[in-house]
Amino acid sequence: MKKNTYYITTPIYYPSANFHIGHCYTTIIADSIARYKRMQGYDVCFQTGTDEHGQKIATRAKEAGLDPKSYVDNIVENAKDLWKSLNISYDKFIRTTDKFHELAVQKIFTKLYEQGDIYKGEYKGLYCTPCESFWTSTQLIDGKCPDCGREVHEVKEEAYFLKLSNYADQLVKYIEMHPDFIQPESRKNEMINNFIKPGLEDLCVSRTSFSWGIQVPFDPKHVVYVWLDALTNYITSLGYMSDDDTEFKKYWPADLHLVGKEITRFHTIVWPILLMALDLPIPKQVFGHGWLVINGGKISKSLGNYKDPREYIKEYGVDAVRYFVLREVPFGNDGTFSEEALIHRTNADLANNLGNLVNRTISMANKYFDGQIANKHEKESIDKELFDAVNKVNQIVKEKMELLHVSEALESIFDVLRRSNKYIDETTPWILAKDESNRNRLETVLYNLLESIRVCATLLAPYLPDTSKKIKEQLNNFESSDNYLENNHYQVNIPTPLFQRIDKKVE
Repeated sequence: MKKNTYYITTPIYYPSANFHIGHCYTTIIADSIARYKRMQGYDVCFQTGTDEHGQKIATRAKEAGLDPKSYVDNIVENAKDLWKSLNISYDKFIRTTDKFHELAVQKIFTKLYEQGDIYKGEYKGLYCTPCESFWTSTQLIDGKCPDCGREVHEVKEEAYFLKLSNYADQLVKYIEMHPDFIQPESRKNEMINNFIKPGLEDLCVSRTSFSWGIQVPFDPKHVVYVWLDALTNYITSLGYMSDDDTEFKKYWPADLHLVGKEITRFHTIVWPILLMALDLPIPKQVFGHGWLVINGGKISKSLGNYKDPREYIKEYGVDAVRYFVLREVPFGNDGTFSEEALIHRTNADLANNLGNLVNRTISMANKYFDGQIANKHEKESIDKELFDAVNKVNQIVKEKMELLHVSEALESIFDVLRRSNKYIDETTPWILAKDESNRNRLETVLYNLLESIRVCATLLAPYLPDTSKKIKEQLNNFESSDNYLENNHYQVNIPTPLFQRIDKKVE
């Protein structure tokens, strides 16, 4: 039977410096969604990558004494190593310096020019080099770039333009007919009221003031400007404008573009208009998530206000880092990153709640039954609340994940773990063990706990893949059902701590 497809993308990141925990946040979220969809049986294509052209890269490379390609090669290798360290299960990693992408972009540019959607003119505007963005004077905040707060400078040069204005009405109609296209709702209102309704200005799509980019094939002194080059990655990687477009036909349109809120406007205005001009389907959803902030400010490569994420992974473990970023940020809003908060989450949720539950339960199974546990079906009314929690959690997770409320999906699983810890206190297995007549009840209690742990471990796999696997190995049970099973059987192994409690003061 043919599987349903699911195509999810991160933005392609700008490799002007090594990546920080903010890049990790977006990518971990995307990875968790991709893993969850695979678990549901979807044929998933999960793409990430790097956006490697532009003036800022050329400048950084020159400062480093390297050519631009060598400069980005080093950062890309570093990024791939970081994704490996974080257990990121991407299917595709595209670079805008990939030859197939460059050729496809040239074909796209030519097609749009020949059909009249791109024209030559002159650009005079206020330009922010770090953001690679043009602004009008009214969009500036205190005379500076509204995105990064840095200086802008006036640029005047010959350029090609994309006729955004021709498609404004069509775009508004599309957004109205597809209310879930831009999420969250606050982002949609911002796009319509702040950018579309005031009137769309045609977009500059070429530059002559630098050469690090894809040449316009019919006018070589121009290079294709960043947004036409960058945004088209989502289709060029699938073979659009190539000899083999099998994957494009299979996976397009994308189910989800996951992007930071600062580039939502490019993905929800420029990108759909580009696709309309190419007569291609629009992605089903663009989700503009919030930022991880440090000390009230955005984590920034240029400010250097962060550590290499591998330092956190090395000290606290990969799943502790994954768990923290997934739980700490209410999806769509900003969240605060701090080492103190990471330690608190690890101790409270991972060591005390999850780790302690697994260790106590498996230890009791070994102590009282030599590790062999079957369901003796000696139920009591106190069991019902645990059964209900275990049997409802998969549906709660499904509903939360459909809304992309990843933090709440995780919280619902940890609610069941907390309920399981409470169940131990309520049933007092250590007291039941003192009386041989309670043996069947004791085994039933431990069976119920092991099933609860197994279901939670199954559901945790998209978010904490290593931890999920370790729990299943300690249970010695790899049953993948996410419901309580009446007649499962356990021959558990010796427990080993999943997470050590961290006693550290952060300076």
